[in-house]
Amino acid sequence: MEPSGQWLLCRIGASVGVLPLAAAVETYRPLPIEPVMGSPPFVLGLAVVRGTPLPVVDLTRLVTGEPGRPGRFVTVKARDRHVALAVDAVIGVRQLPAEWLQSLPPLLGAGDGKTVVAVGTLDAALAMVLETSRLADEEIFSGEVERRAS
Repeated sequence: MEPSGQWLLCRIGASVGVLPLAAAVETYRPLPIEPVMGSPPFVLGLAVVRGTPLPVVDLTRLVTGEPGRPGRFVTVKARDRHVALAVDAVIGVRQLPAEWLQSLPPLLGAGDGKTVVAVGTLDAALAMVLETSRLADEEIFSGEVERRAS
């Protein structure tokens, strides 16, 4: 995981996903999604983004098992291609201290083992991006991170 640096914070159900900013390409309003038969429940389907069909992963469902309420898409780089992550909201970009990040559980660790294996089996590059991501609770909104960093 990268040390202190820039991180993209996203609402994922009742939690906050902390994604490495270096992996983020862009954020935007949700686009129409075309379902794909046989895909796992956390894959909503395909959305055409800038003329290219991208798989859309419901990050809330991936982490919690419950369907999310996508309010934003976040495109991330997964090696040589892109994946759209459906999140409830994008909170913003923050500089976060390494010691605080190390205390947070991994984003994929929050789900059940079957989900982690499914992501790794379907898309090892996306799994690598998500393995560097973390899951936080509401303390980010209370300014706790900013107090710890100063």
